[in-house]
Amino acid sequence: MRTSILKSLKPDIIVEMLEMAVAFENWKKVIETADILYQCVQSIYEEWQYHKAMKLPIPHVNLERPLVYYFGLSHLMGGMAHQNQGAYEQARECIYKYAELGWMEDLKEEDNQVVEEFRFLAKTNLYAVDILSGSIELVEEYVAFLQDNLEEILPGLNTILQAALMYHLDVENILHTFAEQIDEFGSYEDAENVSYYYSYCYHLALCYRKYDRLQDAVGLTMQAMHLANQSGNDRNFKKCTALFESLREWATAEQINEYRQMLMQCLDEYETDKHFIVKSINE
Repeated sequence: MRTSILKSLKPDIIVEMLEMAVAFENWKKVIETADILYQCVQSIYEEWQYHKAMKLPIPHVNLERPLVYYFGLSHLMGGMAHQNQGAYEQARECIYKYAELGWMEDLKEEDNQVVEEFRFLAKTNLYAVDILSGSIELVEEYVAFLQDNLEEILPGLNTILQAALMYHLDVENILHTFAEQIDEFGSYEDAENVSYYYSYCYHLALCYRKYDRLQDAVGLTMQAMHLANQSGNDRNFKKCTALFESLREWATAEQINEYRQMLMQCLDEYETDKHFIVKSINE
């Protein structure tokens, strides 16, 4: 991308675009946008270094976070997208890049805190990528890591459940280990944790279906459907609908009625939105 274009871009606007692409699980767009963010902040950094070397005033750029944060985020988001596409080697390469951001010059205390945060994220995400790519011998070590870092339990259990589906692992003892924390998942309200909780319910439902715990699978599918609807994620809602239909004969009459009500609610919302759009156009 040309330097003139990069200079016109604002890193925080690109971050918003990244977050939107992640919300829609458009992983190709996430990778493209993460690369644009990297190029943008690299251009800013190079310009700062040039002005410093030439003993010129450092150009001011309005940033909400330290510049090192945007470097780390570009690699973090790219790695997340590759991981969700099953491209684990590319994800691992991204992780190595944000595992050590101390190469930047003139880092202040605030910057070093960001470096440490990304170093920690690299450690937990490397566990995830290694386990998902087949190193299941790391699961026990990963569980011990999660016990020491309770804030990582929800995304960590997502990783373990996905690995269980891929590599036929028995995770009942692990779920029992974190039973107290799992009971708290439903109280989370922020968008990131709601998304993780959806994924937890959905993947656990798949595990239960695989091992013929079909009524449990139905209950978790309903919970996942509610969470997908709550977050407005149509793609995930469709996945839950398909999963529920595969389990319909094991659902209770009450669950089927609840399922129908959710579908009717979605239909009503669609018709309301359509009416609003048509009305706005006519006006």
